[in-house]
Amino acid sequence: MVTYKTRGTCAREIQIETDGDIVTHVNFVGGCAGNTVGVARLAEGRKIDDVIACCKGIPCRSGTSCPDQLARALEEIKLSKGA
Repeated sequence: MVTYKTRGTCAREIQIETDGDIVTHVNFVGGCAGNTVGVARLAEGRKIDDVIACCKGIPCRSGTSCPDQLARALEEIKLSKGA
């Protein structure tokens, strides 16, 4: 499990599990439960690149959002795996 510390959002962190290029589990710590649980469920079972494409650049406050932070976290995960 990777824990990503968010910046500029109500959620404080995102816990992410992947298997290869598939997102298997997402948990937002903090934030609006309805939104973060919904985003997490929509991301699970999808390819990392697909989630990034769907979520990257979505604004909420401070030029970012919980979905955007998820995309940034997944980009970091990809980089760490050398993908």
